[in-house]
Amino acid sequence: MLVHLMHVHVASSLVTATATPPPFVPDDQRDPRWTPRLWGILAVLCLVMFLDGLDVSMVGIALPSIGTELGLSTTSLQWIVNGYVLGYGALLLLGGRTADLLGRRRVFLIALAVFAAASLVGGLVDDGTLLIITRFVKGVAAAFTAPTALSILTTTFREGHARNKALSIFAVFGASGYSSGLILGGLLTSAGWRWNFLMPVPLAILALIAGIALIPRDKPADAGGHDLAGATTLTAGMLLAVYSVVSAPERGWADPVTITLFMLALALLTAFVLVERRVAHPLVRFGILRIGPIVRANLAIIALFGSYLSFQFMLTIYFQAALGWSPLRMALALLPAGLIVAFGSPYMSRVIDRYSTQRPIVAAMVSLSAAYVWFLAFGGDATAAYATDILPSVLLIGLGFMLAFSSIMSQATAGVHDSEQGLAAGLVQTSGQIGGAVVLAATTALVTAGSHTADGMAAATFEQFRPGLTLVTGVAVAGLVVMLVPSRRRRRDAEPDPVADEVLAPVAP
Repeated sequence: MLVHLMHVHVASSLVTATATPPPFVPDDQRDPRWTPRLWGILAVLCLVMFLDGLDVSMVGIALPSIGTELGLSTTSLQWIVNGYVLGYGALLLLGGRTADLLGRRRVFLIALAVFAAASLVGGLVDDGTLLIITRFVKGVAAAFTAPTALSILTTTFREGHARNKALSIFAVFGASGYSSGLILGGLLTSAGWRWNFLMPVPLAILALIAGIALIPRDKPADAGGHDLAGATTLTAGMLLAVYSVVSAPERGWADPVTITLFMLALALLTAFVLVERRVAHPLVRFGILRIGPIVRANLAIIALFGSYLSFQFMLTIYFQAALGWSPLRMALALLPAGLIVAFGSPYMSRVIDRYSTQRPIVAAMVSLSAAYVWFLAFGGDATAAYATDILPSVLLIGLGFMLAFSSIMSQATAGVHDSEQGLAAGLVQTSGQIGGAVVLAATTALVTAGSHTADGMAAATFEQFRPGLTLVTGVAVAGLVVMLVPSRRRRRDAEPDPVADEVLAPVAP
């Protein structure tokens, strides 16, 4: 129903849009009511957020069918997921800053077109290697659409109530996409796994057409230049770092190749830091990392994504391998968490308005920690009842996500100049992706280390997962501690470079 309502907003906005739209005034303080065009812009951004969540969960459900038809091994199947993570996590920071330097509208629309094309090709290929390549390309495209969408939102809606409300709606569609993907993935896979790749194509095209009509043109940042050396070292370093993390559990953390890759990634990222300190217009201004609340928001999203992704990974394997649950039953078991986020997030703007961002994030970390402790205590028994032993953990996780996502995004971008909103958005999303990948890799290593079978999963028992669950609980508790530590530095403006002080006003297309 939520998706249908937002599609209505898109359709109505397209009807009212003309070739020469009226002047666009994003400052909602001048007009407390949002115009149809403003709703339409938010609808486009939310639809893209929905597609990101939808894609991740749908493809995960289809992996066994893909492996059977294309003759892929388990290792190859993992790269259908990891290929996306590799492109997405490695280029997020570059994607956000590129939007600042080249223009948010331009970068967003080009990346969205690439996403749609890669989805179409992925649904038509008959070769596993080509499929993995399309997944990597989709990840790269998402690395540009995700932070650019967030920076368009934060520059379109004024900081305060309007932005908090928009972020809350934005969060709804991320959760709705993921929740819908769990169910749709099971249904579409029964009709053929290719539909999992083809179904997002018309939605992406709809978002592209609506974006062209509705998103206002914006001026690229006057400052920033073209930091080619910084872009090269950052991209190569992040690619190697993410690849090292996602491949380490399979190859071995102490393997010479793994160690060499980590050393090369560290060398490239060190070179990036040195370059950024010397160039006149750095790709990433490190001064933003001196703002305490922004740093804590980035650490909090590592705890949020890292703990949940690892928990879901273990839960999926344990319930299906040890307890014999079907993928659809597994999806339905996790669905209440997504529903809580979907239906509760619209009210988060009021919560943030009243309590700011610190208290909701603290409450979220408490909720997540309690969820994992509860499952450790009661959920691992093979005779555990879903309603009393498992569902409480699922509900607490949903509550934690509902409280955390909008609050973290708001805290991570508040007080940042418009010319650096893409950088702030890319930074927090990179923290979530890279942090989540690191925690998941460590969790995978702990789980497989406790296995006594050849594939590490065939004879899964709860005791095998206990060390991983303990790590996940520790990550959530660490996030809580970080948020409770008082900041020594009060929030202040992110101090953009003097030559970038001009406020960027969107220009109607």
